Amino acid sequence: MGFNIADLFERAVDAVPDRTAVACDGERLTYREFDQQANRLAHHLLAQGFGHGDHIGIYGQNSLEWIVAMMAAFKIRAVPININYRYVENELSYLFDNADLVALVHDRDYTDRIVAVRAEAPGLRHFVCMDAPAGSAGDADLAALGSVPWPDALAGGSAERPQLDRSDDDEYVIYTGGTTGMPKGVVWRHEDVFFALGGGVDAYTNERVTHGHQLAEKAATNENPMVALNPAPLMHGAAQWGTLRFLFEGGTAVFVSRFEPAAVWTAIADEKVSTILITGDAMARPLVEALQAEPDRWDLSSLFVVSSSAVVFSPSVKEELFELLPNIIIVDAIGSSEGGMNGMVVQTKGQTDNNSSGGPTVTAGRDAVVLDDDLVPLPPGTGQVGRLARTGNIPIGYFKDPAKTAATFLTGPDGTRYVVAGDFARLEDDGRITLLGRGSACINSGGEKIFPEEVESVLKTHPDVYDTLVVGVPDARWGQAVCAVVQPRDAAKPPTLESLTDFARAHVAGYKVPRHMVVTNEIVRSPSGKPDYPWATKLARESTTAE
Repeated sequence: MGFNIADLFERAVDAVPDRTAVACDGERLTYREFDQQANRLAHHLLAQGFGHGDHIGIYGQNSLEWIVAMMAAFKIRAVPININYRYVENELSYLFDNADLVALVHDRDYTDRIVAVRAEAPGLRHFVCMDAPAGSAGDADLAALGSVPWPDALAGGSAERPQLDRSDDDEYVIYTGGTTGMPKGVVWRHEDVFFALGGGVDAYTNERVTHGHQLAEKAATNENPMVALNPAPLMHGAAQWGTLRFLFEGGTAVFVSRFEPAAVWTAIADEKVSTILITGDAMARPLVEALQAEPDRWDLSSLFVVSSSAVVFSPSVKEELFELLPNIIIVDAIGSSEGGMNGMVVQTKGQTDNNSSGGPTVTAGRDAVVLDDDLVPLPPGTGQVGRLARTGNIPIGYFKDPAKTAATFLTGPDGTRYVVAGDFARLEDDGRITLLGRGSACINSGGEKIFPEEVESVLKTHPDVYDTLVVGVPDARWGQAVCAVVQPRDAAKPPTLESLTDFARAHVAGYKVPRHMVVTNEIVRSPSGKPDYPWATKLARESTTAE
């Protein structure tokens, strides 16, 4: 017991109160200051009648206020709900209603959108504006919502901790999946998400934390804590857990308000960041290009770990990073908001694998398995493609979606409950797992399964390709054919289909080679870097139909 998120954070506060907890764009809070601000907001929310189980949305860009608001919700046993700041009105309307929001902590820039959809969420009755100055509640935009400026909300609350009997069964919800349809809320118990994503299992040894005070006790004796930069939006699960796990351990979590390569490298230099957590090529490529353009601008001597998760990190980009930063190690992890951390591989310069066969081949995480069609774990080395799954500490299910819950959380013939998020994988003869790709994006050409990530990993090494997504388009003979949607490095000199085909044929089987190519000015991805396959599919089908 003792794995409630607020409790884990407060133990770290008590262990290292004067250490810097969080930093963003040059502003910082110590653990004590962070705790006091979260307590003040927690008391404000309690005074409005909010508490156990209430869903409180957080809608804004990265900021110290964002992470403080999340912790304040946990402190009163409420559930913080992440809001994608790119959503337009119909998406916001759906989410506000689906998530049963009762309160919303927001940036001022989004006030007009909130006003436009407020009537669609009748339960939403209280607002706090994170970046409004004290005394500005009477301004027209805030008055339209009755939104309370952040300083005013904190001023009325006590700095002392709310005295509540929290539980390891308190809920954490992360909304995910907006690129493949309307978002869905993944519901976790605090204890389960801690062991799946929050550092409850050591990623290098697979050893479990044995009691709730263990990480704080370690923090008190650690004179050189990690300083971790999360440039991804905090609305994304990878950034939330890349932050919380370091806070539980007494480290320093660093953010930038918006992802911009120069700002990221500046934050690493200014805050002496030791590890950065990115989301694959979508962040790594622009970071590499900025550093190539100005290799001597920043002192990056403190950085020794680049960690990636959530999306594919291609070998070619890893090699470019190693050329620029030869002393770093790269950690490539696989996992998801509903599946937890399933494994990782640690690489140093000269160890990248150019034999692209999908995603990374990783050392399996604790409780990660590859299942056959009968939900029986596959033994190593069969060569059979199965479905990646986890057992043990897994989510309760999807919020208000019993059908999706039943399709994703499955029980094997021996009674073991698994989360099967949709990724295909292969269990190698040495027990490692090779990630092949998401089943929903799989292309079926003449009965052959083609995983887009495998082909994308190859095409990204083509000298004229900056970014690419691979999708299936209708084909009269084969059912589907492979189409590459390509963002060229030089818009004036895009690659030809013939050059892509010849290049790919040297690395993948012939049936996986693109038969069509569509050039675009920019590959559409979510703020966290996840690919928008529905967008790419629509563009590819419209373009190939017109051929």
